Amino acid sequence: MMQTISRRGFLFATGAALVAPRITFSADKVPTYLDHILLGCDDLDRGIAFVETHTGVLARFGGVHPGRGTRNALLALGGRRYLEIIAPDPQQSTLVRWPELKTMSDPRLLTWAAHPDSIDTLAKRLRDARVAFEGPTDGSRSRPDGKTLHWQTLDLKDDRQGLLPFFIQWSPDSTHPSTDAPQGCNLATFGLFAPDSQELAKTLRLLELDAPVECSDKLQLRARIIGPKGQLDVTS
Repeated sequence: MMQTISRRGFLFATGAALVAPRITFSADKVPTYLDHILLGCDDLDRGIAFVETHTGVLARFGGVHPGRGTRNALLALGGRRYLEIIAPDPQQSTLVRWPELKTMSDPRLLTWAAHPDSIDTLAKRLRDARVAFEGPTDGSRSRPDGKTLHWQTLDLKDDRQGLLPFFIQWSPDSTHPSTDAPQGCNLATFGLFAPDSQELAKTLRLLELDAPVECSDKLQLRARIIGPKGQLDVTS
């Protein structure tokens, strides 16, 4: 059974404040095929409050992932993009993916999703290039209004610790979450950082993704979200 998420988490009740990191980019760009970014947290109320504190927009409870151990809240990021705040579902005992969510008291980026023109065409291209992957796999989520969203995903066997996206193709009869998620925010910048930035850029070209890549001493995703209240910088 889905639980109702309170408007503000215990973050405000305790008087604690989560501080978002300040990050820098050399270019303001968002990948063309970016579908959504995933911000993980050990508690969904905490994640919702964190985002609202910095942007001024309250994410809306999206629903649960049956059999996956998670639930989420959503916020539109302009265009056909959205932020998914994802956390463990107290009503489910097992986390199938991202077990680190249980101890993630400070919200951080987990990974991102891209929408190919055709997930079957992408699978063929990867197979021909001998890039290991899983899928396409059917997925679904029950919304609070009783409707069920359906999609297919394709996961790379080596996603460089979440630096490379998973791919999602929404069912034609499912409303894209960005359409009715709370509005008011915009994804200003999204980038990938890695020591071997040239090799990573080559992989992105194979995947037909135009994500900006910069050289760094560690693997990291960085995103900047602009809201009516201010700016939120988040990293992996």
